[in-house]
Amino acid sequence: MDNDSVHQHFFHILLLVVTVALGWILLPFFGAVFWGTILAILFQPLQRWLTIRFGKRRNLAALTTLVIIILIVILPLALVAVTLVQEITLAYAQIKSGQPNFTQYFQQGVHALPVSVQHLLGRFGLDDIPGIQRRLTAGAAQISQFVAEQALSIGQNTFQFVISFGMMLYLVFFLLRDGGEIGRRIRRALPLDETHKQHLIAKFTTVVRATVKGNIAVAAVQGLLGGLIFWILGVQGSLLWGVLMAFLSLLPAIGAGLVWAPAAAYLLMTGDIWRGVILITFCVVVIGLVDNVLRPILVGKDTKMPDWVVLISTLGGMALFGINGFVIGPLIAALFMASWDLYAQGKESGTNR
Repeated sequence: MDNDSVHQHFFHILLLVVTVALGWILLPFFGAVFWGTILAILFQPLQRWLTIRFGKRRNLAALTTLVIIILIVILPLALVAVTLVQEITLAYAQIKSGQPNFTQYFQQGVHALPVSVQHLLGRFGLDDIPGIQRRLTAGAAQISQFVAEQALSIGQNTFQFVISFGMMLYLVFFLLRDGGEIGRRIRRALPLDETHKQHLIAKFTTVVRATVKGNIAVAAVQGLLGGLIFWILGVQGSLLWGVLMAFLSLLPAIGAGLVWAPAAAYLLMTGDIWRGVILITFCVVVIGLVDNVLRPILVGKDTKMPDWVVLISTLGGMALFGINGFVIGPLIAALFMASWDLYAQGKESGTNR
């Protein structure tokens, strides 16, 4: 092995080591770096437009774009978060005081069922109201402990949150200002064929924009409609349920139903038949229509991925990466499909030769 080959191998090892080391250093701030990059990708078209309007003054354009991001994204989220904390506090106090009495409502619902169904529940021990009450009490205690631990954790990590938030805004500014140059450097550094580079980078950008904009738009619409119907029907904590529905709507097809279905069952079990029927009808027809029509238009059309792939990759991504997974999961799935498509095309062209 000649010296040039040794130097080349050593350089590749050095490159791998310093890359892994930088990733390890940035790992505590993964969320800040990740969402800073996502915001920069989403608002890069606006940045380019403002740069032209401001006579190529990139600093001014990046600062203006950052202010717009704060006004239309960060401040509304902060206001919703503050109100949500108040709603959660109120709901927790009511549950702790025993109101509403879910055990009583469950007993009423069981007695309202046909006798054959009651016997079937009895075989599985689901008619044992005292036993169910004990399990509910134990579950409530565990939930209370979890909430207390999370609240303590948030209080202890306030400084780290502030640092991460500041880092995210700082990163967004420079990624907006220098995003074009950074993208060109990454493209030059990738050891791939130029056609493959263009295809994969275009796929990456398209999936990020479609997944974030599409999923967040669908989640926002479903959460707004869900919170609105809860408020119209006089269900307490409508904002809390609306936000929860918006969050779970990140899961295609099944998300919103995890909120409104138990709420509708609760209304029916308490004898509030009309409100339960109205809630079911509205959620199945209107909210279901949003998921079945708006999501394929905003997400599936651009990503060109089947709904079942989006669902599985979203669930897997969120299981591994938390809230970040609703972007990371579909992104990995899209790059997987794009890479294998390129491989198949290259193999076919090679065979044809």
